[in-house]
Amino acid sequence: MQTLGLDPSLTNFGWALHDTSAVGRSRCVDRGRFHTSTKSLYVDRYCEMRANVLELVTRLGVTRVGIEFPIFNDIWSEGMYGLFLFASEALRLAKVDVVFLANNQTKAHCRRFLDRPKGWKIGKPDMIEGAKLDTGGGGRWSGDEADAYWVALVAGRFWQLVDDEVTVDDLTPLEAKQFTAIHTYSRGKKAGQTVHRGIQYREGERFFRWSQLEGDG
Repeated sequence: MQTLGLDPSLTNFGWALHDTSAVGRSRCVDRGRFHTSTKSLYVDRYCEMRANVLELVTRLGVTRVGIEFPIFNDIWSEGMYGLFLFASEALRLAKVDVVFLANNQTKAHCRRFLDRPKGWKIGKPDMIEGAKLDTGGGGRWSGDEADAYWVALVAGRFWQLVDDEVTVDDLTPLEAKQFTAIHTYSRGKKAGQTVHRGIQYREGERFFRWSQLEGDG
């Protein structure tokens, strides 16, 4: 399965295409970045990025995508959420399936892959190192491309689970926690209540099968 990962940014919008069935350098089929000028009108930059995403998914012919959604109360979170919405609109127009992944979720996979100690703060150099190791090198990577690659890798595993290409038993403990977690409260006012926290239970909130839209959507 080939899955496109997106790491939104108005300045350097990273993307990477990951192949779950490949090994070595073939695991990253393609990668790159979009750029917009800070001198351009802000709304034009958003529209340009939306057009870039739509052109990319159309050109690559992908049907499955993962995108990082913004961290709220972080630096310029409102602007990042605006870009996230424009990118999401492009994915809906293209009728591709998408899963939303948090920054800390993809970093957790990189931390596990690199066997970093508990509490290690994963940064851009770590994400680049992990992407290079997973793909056997492949030249110079930008931090934006590396982030997008990890989004694509994790999203690919999620879509494999949705498509029954892998089972719950095939998942790593971290994947199981993120994708299939179910929690039942044992204390307090919520005692006895069960909450389905895993992404697979949150269709229409954390993942969307827009390929199933009819007509023009």
